Amino acid sequence: MNAPLSSTLDPKGEQAIGAILMAAGRLRVDENERIVRLQRDKGLRFGEAAVELGLASEHDIRYAMARQFEYDCLQADESKVSSSVVAAFDPFSVQVEALRALRSQLMLRWFDPTAGRKLLAVVSAARGEGRSWMAANLGVAFSQLGLRTLVVDADLRRPSQHALFGLDNRSGLSALLLGRHAPDAIRRVAGLRSLAVLPAGVVPPNPQELLSRPLLGQLLQQYTTAFDVVILDTAAGERCADGVMVAARARAALMVARRNASRMAAVRRYAERLRESGVGLAGSVMNGD
Repeated sequence: MNAPLSSTLDPKGEQAIGAILMAAGRLRVDENERIVRLQRDKGLRFGEAAVELGLASEHDIRYAMARQFEYDCLQADESKVSSSVVAAFDPFSVQVEALRALRSQLMLRWFDPTAGRKLLAVVSAARGEGRSWMAANLGVAFSQLGLRTLVVDADLRRPSQHALFGLDNRSGLSALLLGRHAPDAIRRVAGLRSLAVLPAGVVPPNPQELLSRPLLGQLLQQYTTAFDVVILDTAAGERCADGVMVAARARAALMVARRNASRMAAVRRYAERLRESGVGLAGSVMNGD
């Protein structure tokens, strides 16, 4: 977001910014009063006055604006969510602007609730290409639109969504695929009202067999009824067929690769395997600098 601070909000909104910053512990009452005095004396916006006095940063002002416009974001010192989930903490960063652009492309190319297209598997040919990071951040980005969003950790070999969102991993998808009753498997993420996460749960000795069970399709059908968007994290495709099986249930995949690290031949081979399994590639994205 590049709008100047002087053109963001009307006076009532400016008062709300001060209240939001004080409630968040980023501004004291006496500092707020100093800002208001300078604002009145010079005819400035609240944000301009706060930055001029050095009592708040542009990041603080944009954080307050996000809260004011009900655009969910978190404070790093008040959340168990990993700071690597940048969409939850820094909604106006360059990285998150790129994520929003990707979200827009996916909405144009694939997501269509009226046509039943709500599922998307995030896949990669190899480990370490940013697949789980992408799934988590896209989940946050979609939830910030007010869409009921579920992130499912379907990587039953090296799960990471529970760690990214600060959740325990005692119960999750693996238990549900065994037919066990796990009413609390899906967790809400505090501070992100439209987001929920289904962790992988206990890592099983037979992930491929579990994921091949018809119960996975039944669960996903239930989730598409309860949620607007369902994003599935998957295992890397280089050594197992798990990701292909999950993506086949979703019928669509986002391919993730890493600049200067991914082997394009491996990426092409994996894309071909997905196509042969009836999976449409909704898009591809390159991680890294």
